[in-house]
Amino acid sequence: MVGEESGCGVEGGTGGGEVPAASAPNGDRSGNSRLAVPSSSADDRGFHRSSTMPGVIKNDEITNESTGPSNLERSRTERRRQNNPTIDPAKQLLDERIPIKKKLKMLNRIATVKDDGTVVVDVPSGLEPTIVGGTEDIYTEAVEEALDGTEILYRPPMQIVILIVGTRGDVQPFVAIGKCLQDYGHRVRLATHANFKEFVLTAGLEFFPLGGDPKILAEYMVKNKGFLPSGPSEIPIQRKQMKEIIFSLLPACKEPDPDTGIPFNVDAIIANPPAYGHTHVAEALKVPIHIFFTMPWTPTNEFPHPLSRVKQPAGYRLSYQIVDSMIWLGIRDMINEFRKKKLKLRPVTYLSGSQGSGNDIPHGYIWSPHLVPKPKDWGPKIDVVGFCFLDLASNYVPPEPLVEWLEAGDKPIYVGFGSLPVQDPQKMTEIIVKALEITGQRGIINKGWGGLGTLSEPKDFVYLLDNCPHDWLFLHCKAVVHHGGAGTTAAGLKAACPTTIVPFFGDQPFWGDRVHARGLGPPPIPVDQFGLQKLVDAITFMMKPEVKDKAVELAKAMESEDGVTGAVRAFLRHLPSKAEEQSLPQSSGFLEFLGPLSKCLGCS
Repeated sequence: MVGEESGCGVEGGTGGGEVPAASAPNGDRSGNSRLAVPSSSADDRGFHRSSTMPGVIKNDEITNESTGPSNLERSRTERRRQNNPTIDPAKQLLDERIPIKKKLKMLNRIATVKDDGTVVVDVPSGLEPTIVGGTEDIYTEAVEEALDGTEILYRPPMQIVILIVGTRGDVQPFVAIGKCLQDYGHRVRLATHANFKEFVLTAGLEFFPLGGDPKILAEYMVKNKGFLPSGPSEIPIQRKQMKEIIFSLLPACKEPDPDTGIPFNVDAIIANPPAYGHTHVAEALKVPIHIFFTMPWTPTNEFPHPLSRVKQPAGYRLSYQIVDSMIWLGIRDMINEFRKKKLKLRPVTYLSGSQGSGNDIPHGYIWSPHLVPKPKDWGPKIDVVGFCFLDLASNYVPPEPLVEWLEAGDKPIYVGFGSLPVQDPQKMTEIIVKALEITGQRGIINKGWGGLGTLSEPKDFVYLLDNCPHDWLFLHCKAVVHHGGAGTTAAGLKAACPTTIVPFFGDQPFWGDRVHARGLGPPPIPVDQFGLQKLVDAITFMMKPEVKDKAVELAKAMESEDGVTGAVRAFLRHLPSKAEEQSLPQSSGFLEFLGPLSKCLGCS
């Protein structure tokens, strides 16, 4: 859940949660780490609260559970989805009377956090894919409406807020979507981090600041491979950022413009998943919400959650609920405090879900269906709209030295990791320069936030770049090497560039795998495995004529897509009509697969 910039940026998401077990104090020595035992708090009236994101726990530490009942009431949202718990151990995951330690022990039977930061989901062999994760609302073929070539549904002018957490690459597609909504007569406020105020205002949208610092978030995500902290020292940093974000969401939806004082009362919400709390705000304000994201966040049997590792296809769908529950473990106390103090809503109980991935909330995914088609088991409220490009090239005037360097030789290879911090930028720069020299290629190195490009002496085959719109630059490159953010990946593929992805965290490995599967580039090179020989091999792979041919083929297919218009069309189409009763947004939960899940928990 953190994104990439158009010129130098980051992707993830919010993407995206993992923890290197080796660095955690309670981790076992097998390279696996367990879920953290949340601490309890007296002010919860018997309800145990999580004080941290899932960290680590030894099996022998899950002991001495208390079975005292909880007085915490279910929210209206929950009551509409939950049945009374029975003696089924799987349903006990939703029973607030069961202590959290016991629930974690049950969850630990099928989920482990590896030392490389991925969540490993292990289910019994021999199960059918539709068994694990439930069969409710499973579709046998893709249910979708054309998002191109049809008229956009008219809606009376609305005040729309777009809640986006991440870095510039996460924000940029929504700037394009917001501008399109404005063209159809709607007032659009884009609420994101203060760092991007000028970017948003320059695009002609209204701006409202959200909490959190994208640079701190990016550093945290790179270090921890995602959402989960690597040790106790990381917890206060991460939680402070998340709380600032969550508690800034309500003001973004109802407070006047901070600069002009013009009143604002939201009619509809668009958000990305890392804006935790979005569905709760929508519930409190009784307005519709639509989730858009650059990585899969809806359960499917076709591939696992990008933040998980699942060997058995039967566990693909389940992996989404597992990752969702792990995130919920770490933020539920903040969410419940937010609900109680700011939203005036009842708290939601443990493992009730919070991430808004239920079938009742429409989702739009910002990628090309020619690269990743819509899964057959996604329903009619889920759309793959296409990549959303913001035209930055048309107004860009490149510096004369760059133009002269480009014209002086063959097309170069672009290498850059945008806003992602690099642990040893000097060493990485040396590897890049040496690989270019060995393969006889010219190269552009984007310095980005990582500080690449410090050379002991200038090289005529290397150009050091501070910033440049990807949609302009990549048209002048023969191939690209980058971190694999969705936006950067899209820009490279649109320019028909063979692509090597060096993933840092989040959904970046997912895009690396998809690019390689289509023959558009070599296997992804995880950043901690980045080395001279691997980069040389990757460049050699990208120079194959058949790889270029496949890149050109995909680029031509993408020419017919208009992701921005598709996103706006999907958003307006899924809005409830005046005649419809607007039900409250419902959070995702485990009810969709609790019965089948009991088989994975060793229950008959």
